[in-house]
Amino acid sequence: MLKSSHFLHKSTFFNTFLVFLVLANVQGSIAQSSLHGESFTLKKDINKTSNVFQNLEIAETVSTQIKGTISEVCQAKGCWMKVHLTDENEVFVRFKDYGFFVPTDSAGKEVVMNGQAFIEEMSVEDQRHYAMDKGATKEEVAKITEPKKTLRFEADGVRISN
Repeated sequence: MLKSSHFLHKSTFFNTFLVFLVLANVQGSIAQSSLHGESFTLKKDINKTSNVFQNLEIAETVSTQIKGTISEVCQAKGCWMKVHLTDENEVFVRFKDYGFFVPTDSAGKEVVMNGQAFIEEMSVEDQRHYAMDKGATKEEVAKITEPKKTLRFEADGVRISN
C-alpha cells in the first residue's frame, strides 16, 4: 500500500510539473509580443501584402489586419511607423486618435496591426513634417514638392514581436 501511495504522489507531482511547463510555455509565447493600443484577436487570414489596397479609391476604408516588418518609427515619440509588406510595398501607419505610441526602437521587428486600411494623397506639408520627424536634412525636405499617393493604415491596436 505504501508503494502505491508513493507512486501516486510521484505521479501527481510529475503531472503538476507538466502542467506548469505547459503554462509557462504559453505565457512565454504571449510575452514574446507587446500590445500597444486596444487588444484584438488575431485572425487566420492576416494580410501580408498590399492586396488589401488594390481596389480602394482615395478616402475609402476597409477594416482588416496587416502583418509586416517595421521599417521606420517616428524618433520624436513613436507616433507613426512605416511597415514593409512581403510584396515590397510599404504602408504608413498612424495610431487611432493619437491614443498610443510604439517604442522608438521597434524598427526591424515583426508587427500585426488591427484597424483601417486606406489610400491617401499626402500633401507636401505632411510629407515635409514626417521627413523632419525622421531627421531629414533641410535639403531633403526642400526636395518634397508634390503630393503623393500612399498606402495608409490607422491602427487601433498593434502587436510587436520582441
